Amino acid sequence: QVQLVESGGGQVQTGGSLRLSCVVSGGDFSDYAMGWFRRTPGKERQFVAGINWIGSSVYYADNVKGRFTISRDNAKNTVYLQMNNLKPEDTAVYVCNRARWADWSVGGGYWGHGTQVTVSS
Repeated sequence: QVQLVESGGGQVQTGGSLRLSCVVSGGDFSDYAMGWFRRTPGKERQFVAGINWIGSSVYYADNVKGRFTISRDNAKNTVYLQMNNLKPEDTAVYVCNRARWADWSVGGGYWGHGTQVTVSS
């Protein structure tokens, strides 16, 4: 059974930083791409960042480029999302995703429950 557990969320002021972590148990972590999404009430789940199985390719939504960094540690079965210069519009529940394949693609796979990030102005 594959399980994803996110942590690191919290409340920060505009311009602050947070680092999210997602630990994956079950399956072969290093065989799959990983991603981060976020959801807010009344909106569809939004792609934030993705990384391929070895960390050599990364992808970002336009509205987080230059502020967020996705990385992974295959020895620790963990994917990270470093978020800098946070803005109120970044407020959301951030959800970790284990993709279906080694190369990043949106859709399918396994999901965590999410961690709340709140950015106050």
